[in-house]
Amino acid sequence: MEDEFYRIKRLPPYVIAEVNAMRHAARRAGQDIIDLGMGNPDLPPPQHVIDKLCEVARKPDAHGYSQSKGIPGLRRAQSNYYGNRFGVDVDPETEVVVTMGSKEGLASLATAITAPGDVVLAPNPSYPIHTFGFIIAGATIRSVPTTPDEHYWEQLDRAMAFTVPRPSILVVNYPSNPTAETVDLAFYERLVAWAKENKVWILSDLAYSELYYDGNPTRSILEVPGAKDVAVEFTSMSKTYSMAGWRMGFAVGNPKLIAAMSRVKSYLDYGAFTPIQAAACAALNGPQDIVEKNRQLYQKRRDVMVEAFGRAGWEIPSPKASMFAWAPLPPALKDMGSLEFSKQLLTEAEVAVAPGVGYGEDGEGFVRIAMVENEQRLRQAARNIKRFLNSKGVNSTTTS
Repeated sequence: MEDEFYRIKRLPPYVIAEVNAMRHAARRAGQDIIDLGMGNPDLPPPQHVIDKLCEVARKPDAHGYSQSKGIPGLRRAQSNYYGNRFGVDVDPETEVVVTMGSKEGLASLATAITAPGDVVLAPNPSYPIHTFGFIIAGATIRSVPTTPDEHYWEQLDRAMAFTVPRPSILVVNYPSNPTAETVDLAFYERLVAWAKENKVWILSDLAYSELYYDGNPTRSILEVPGAKDVAVEFTSMSKTYSMAGWRMGFAVGNPKLIAAMSRVKSYLDYGAFTPIQAAACAALNGPQDIVEKNRQLYQKRRDVMVEAFGRAGWEIPSPKASMFAWAPLPPALKDMGSLEFSKQLLTEAEVAVAPGVGYGEDGEGFVRIAMVENEQRLRQAARNIKRFLNSKGVNSTTTS
């Protein structure tokens, strides 16, 4: 009998889990850890959304099995979101499916459309589900860059020319988790044309659609005419409405992909709890001031973090979107590597960050910092980091 199961053998150790375990142990020991590691929103959902959840949960008939692809009202609400936000017409019957967060949606679609031996193009570094959802399904990953420059296009063409069998799927994620990079509509126009020419499906993860800064709204690939011929896009309510634990997301786009995914999901689950779906309708259909309020709050945190960490001696590029900063290790400590740096930062500065190598080998040399603590805590983190850097012989320019 095999010691390990086939799919488990294909999964490497989850590097980020190592730092998470250290964080839990430190907190159990009474240490005040400033947790900038996990992208777990610290803000509450809108009150009217919680009220709707409670209202529907009190109904005796709301506790049975729900619809796997989502209740009709919620699919209509998501269709209206695409119309209002992106000017895109979406058929709620054939082009929308409700997912239990974008993570489950990507995994379900991977199960539906890939076979062992299929080759999938995925960014490196990337959020783990963008690769491991397909690895679990039996596919093979060929990495392409995350940074959307000319080198990106060269690597796409190289992958198509020299990979056997030819790749059939490309995953894109902008704003990127973990790098926070963004793209414009011209990028998506070129991508759709490339996908049609090469007969490749595009899976676009737009989980951070509403966390954009400096007045530059994110774009959707579905804004490109004809994109639905080749693309499906995932969105999430986790960050937009601070509903991460509710597990509410959507896949929207190509009817063939949506149908395949819906069929697989019908075997795997009965859909999310109906009161949660009703509350998600209230979020999408109700007042949207919370979205702008959250966006401004995260932008202020970004500005405080970049300024305070910079004064502490750690220069961090200011992210254009998402709730993350993708920070190169301080040059003097680069040889330490992202995992060891993250461990020492946790034990010596009581600040948790996510090691970049956990997002792929090309993430080495970086850490991901989540803006999930308030401004006061971010400034405290900067003071702790300043002491840590000074103890390593890294001198800051001024006091923080």
